[in-house]
Amino acid sequence: MSQWVAWKVLHLPQFLGPEGPPCWLWRRGRKAPNGLKAIAGIGYKDSSAQARVLCKRWGLPYIAIEDGFLRSSSLGVEGDTPMSLVVDPVGIHYLADRPSLLENILQAPDALTPAELNSARQLIALMRSSGIGKYNNAPDLDPTDPLGRERPLVLVVDQTAGDYSIPGGGLTEADYVHMLDAALAENPDAEVRVRIHPDCVGGHKPSCLLAAATARGVALEARPVSWASLARRARRVYIGTSQAGLEALIQGVPVTCFGLPFYAGWGLTDDRMPIPRRTARPDLVQLVAAAYVRYCRYVDPLTGQLTDALTVARQLARKKAQDAEFAGSITVLGVKRHKQHNIRRFFSSRWGHLTFAEDSPTLVADVAARQGKVMVWAAREPADLKARAVALNVPVWRIEDGFLRSNGLGALNAPALSLVLDRSGMHFDASTPCDLETWLEQMDFYADALAEAARLRERIVAQGASKYNLKSTVDNQVRARPGQRRILVPGQVEDDASLRCSGGALHDNLELLTHVRANAPDAWIVYKPHPDVEAGKRRGNAPSDDLLGLADQVLPGADIASLYDQVDEVHTLSSTSGFEALLRGLKVVTHGTPFYAGWGLTHDHQPFARRTRRLTLDQLVAGALLRYARYADPQHALPCDAWHALTCLSNRRPQPLAQHPRLLPLLNYTRTMLGYGRTAVPLKD
Repeated sequence: MSQWVAWKVLHLPQFLGPEGPPCWLWRRGRKAPNGLKAIAGIGYKDSSAQARVLCKRWGLPYIAIEDGFLRSSSLGVEGDTPMSLVVDPVGIHYLADRPSLLENILQAPDALTPAELNSARQLIALMRSSGIGKYNNAPDLDPTDPLGRERPLVLVVDQTAGDYSIPGGGLTEADYVHMLDAALAENPDAEVRVRIHPDCVGGHKPSCLLAAATARGVALEARPVSWASLARRARRVYIGTSQAGLEALIQGVPVTCFGLPFYAGWGLTDDRMPIPRRTARPDLVQLVAAAYVRYCRYVDPLTGQLTDALTVARQLARKKAQDAEFAGSITVLGVKRHKQHNIRRFFSSRWGHLTFAEDSPTLVADVAARQGKVMVWAAREPADLKARAVALNVPVWRIEDGFLRSNGLGALNAPALSLVLDRSGMHFDASTPCDLETWLEQMDFYADALAEAARLRERIVAQGASKYNLKSTVDNQVRARPGQRRILVPGQVEDDASLRCSGGALHDNLELLTHVRANAPDAWIVYKPHPDVEAGKRRGNAPSDDLLGLADQVLPGADIASLYDQVDEVHTLSSTSGFEALLRGLKVVTHGTPFYAGWGLTHDHQPFARRTRRLTLDQLVAGALLRYARYADPQHALPCDAWHALTCLSNRRPQPLAQHPRLLPLLNYTRTMLGYGRTAVPLKD
């Protein structure tokens, strides 16, 4: 195992888990060290020549390791560690002069399982919709760009000079010039462009086609845009041995191969070089299943554990979507300095610039001059900000805590796992439509989304998850008589924006308790103060004397999730607790205008004229938790989904220092060099 691999591949022990823990090979004498099963190296390049010599000397198998086909968000030359590796004990996919594990899989496409084929279909759909590929460091081409619209486009794909896959695929660098000439001759009516390799754009590596294209006056396509978005504009793509040809096939574009990449010779490409031993005829789904699903190995960057192709593809798609959504200039208001790191995790972009500022008379004009946007913490939005922004046509996006926020209070600086962003309003302000209300009123709910919502709801209930997840050891036993009606009244922060926006006749916790008691004189009423109020961070503390006769039981410090299965109803102004109670099948009575009211699921004291649709509980969950809320891993600063957020919420142990992302590469390298396997501490599922 080379030192380079031990350092650069962050999760090498996980990638090589089936083979056993890797170690750096110190001894290179006549006899193999005891217990050595195989030697691994980087492909069949010069850097692994010594490893192959030792394998021959000691009679051991050689295992070739290479980057996988969904490698990373950024380029390898930029230091981004791979999420995918190929581990091949037969050969390697880019050497056409010998079989590889991938070729052997493709020779028997009917042996691929239905599960693998189904994963491949989903992967193809995701790659087409998101435009992800091996590298994902560039945004998509602007939809308004005229490229390929007025005249047919043909793309000729460059590669880096010296790339080992060029001779491995039966070509020389001179053959790339012949390929360019063929593309020009065969497509006289088209605009032919040379797609320069990403590693060559910044001068990192030399190019095979740059000089030839310049000499022939062929336009270079060197813009930092994603390959998938370019390929979709093309009538045909010409390649030597690049994986770009496979990604073009996945995008539905015809591909001409001058060399012998692993996907050529199977009947899916226009091949200019024969390879008779490839006799099978897999379809595109089988090709993707073999290459991406079975051949490659994947490690989830969020957990550090082996995973599947779809998990990594979805992670790459989430990251790319976040980068695209928040590209450009964004100015953030209303966020204190010590909480700005939370905002960066959710809304930063490799293609944008996020700055934090305080409001000023010229702020909106300055943002307009940069063609930027304003992002504001909804509860701290200046009263005149919307009017100033509308006057200058500056978008205002509002952000707030999500519904599965954290392990602990935001007021006590617990890092957020979930936030929401709203481009039209905010979910707690029913005076104007918000994105969530619009989606719930209009969106189509597909069966797979509803099935996922049902599973998510069941997991939340089984896990006992809530917004703040304040686990407690205090006595939280509800002491009602057998058969007595039990009502939970969750307290709220009385200067909270959700109360200011709720309207109605009731305005604070005491008024709500008074109303509930008057209408349920025989019920056992449990009052749970808001944790921010209990912590002394917000207003809303009700004196004990005022609670006498209104609440039969006051449970400060209790975990609210532990109370839901002990009560029959929840009465609230606008608390998220009402939503949590709905998830558990409780009757919920609202006196304000929370986002979950007005859809036929709650008993409401306020009118909701705009909310005309009757929703099922799973439709509400799909809209609120799967589409509206956003999630980000606090340790890795990466976007994630609701499932991973729940896993983080269940993992309440302090993160060991040894698992810190900045220390992991050093520790992994050191332990591998010393011959110790590194086992990452998995999140509890």
